[in-house]
Amino acid sequence: MVLWLVVLGRGSLVSSTPPSYKGHRYPVEIISHCVRLYFRFPLSFREVEELMLERGVLVSHETIRRWCAKFGQAHANGLRRRRHRPGDKWHLDEVFIKINGEQKYLWRAVGADGNVLDILVQSRRDKAAARRFFRRLLKETGAVPRVIVTDKLRSYGAAHREVMPSVEHRSHKGLNNRAENSHQPTRRRERAMKGFRSVGGTQRFLAAFSGISPHFRSRRHLMTAPDYRAEMTTCFAIWDQVTGVAGLPTAA
Repeated sequence: MVLWLVVLGRGSLVSSTPPSYKGHRYPVEIISHCVRLYFRFPLSFREVEELMLERGVLVSHETIRRWCAKFGQAHANGLRRRRHRPGDKWHLDEVFIKINGEQKYLWRAVGADGNVLDILVQSRRDKAAARRFFRRLLKETGAVPRVIVTDKLRSYGAAHREVMPSVEHRSHKGLNNRAENSHQPTRRRERAMKGFRSVGGTQRFLAAFSGISPHFRSRRHLMTAPDYRAEMTTCFAIWDQVTGVAGLPTAA
């Protein structure tokens, strides 16, 4: 099999092959399952530990925490690589979040298909913060949109003229519902976690969360039951491929 590489985040090279589990005494299936449970559902590490105990698997919540920290972003990157390239219309928005009692801002970019393109936690929402997010977004995606849609925050316009002046900028509160709605899963998770503890930890968690959780959130209300089950079966198969479960030998 030919190994291909793509540029992801901060110019680093990331392999398309699943991450290595060398040195871990638990099977890949258990590690993968725990990581999926934590990022897919509003569960604590202790709750994931309890669910695994119910299935006869003895693993501590601290071990699950280390697995999520080590493999969460790698799995999220693997899922993102399998998506279609982002369309030419991007929706951008920022929302305040509390981190250890202090107000910060979560910047988010969403493609026309609803997939999260990138997120960035920052202390401000001024021109410098918008410019930083624009530059990171262009670097992360490796693409330039035809149109960006934002609310009426003036920082967007100032940064847009400096970073991507050739891109059309539509500033209108009512046009940006797609980006605003994408904050809802984060809000639910924030409540379940009783708030975030640090800027770095929040950035790492949400970067992985925004790549893994949407993969399993199909538009159930638009599908028949058979179509939904088929869609989820495909999602599980892709997850197994990304995490390396699909490559394991089967028992005779």
